Amino acid sequence: MRLSDTGRTVADPREDVRGKHVKDSDGTDIGTVADLLVDADEGRVRFLRVEHGGILGFGATPSFVPVEAVTAVLDEAVLIDQSSDRVAGAPRYDPELTDQADYYGDVYGYYGYPPFWVPGYVHPPFPPPPRRG
Repeated sequence: MRLSDTGRTVADPREDVRGKHVKDSDGTDIGTVADLLVDADEGRVRFLRVEHGGILGFGATPSFVPVEAVTAVLDEAVLIDQSSDRVAGAPRYDPELTDQADYYGDVYGYYGYPPFWVPGYVHPPFPPPPRRG
């Protein structure tokens, strides 16, 4: 479910990435984190809902990016290990499909990450630890 629909907040406001720009592996601006998708059972962030394209926020296309793709969170941006073309080609966000595990399996598979429900999965730290050097 979307964090904005839960009535919950991020424990440390400095760790709230909503509204930050998302930059790809080459440093290209992809879009903005519109919301966080959290696992209702565990309360863990599973996906960033990234809005990209459009003009001044109008006509933007939402896509989910797994938290496994996040490599760093800076003051002004979230960095991911995927290209902007990869995000643009991701399975489209469809509110009708967000209740179906197959949809999330497709998103994880598209990006090349194992889904959180497979045995042995370890949730990455989110946000990731600060970069050094």
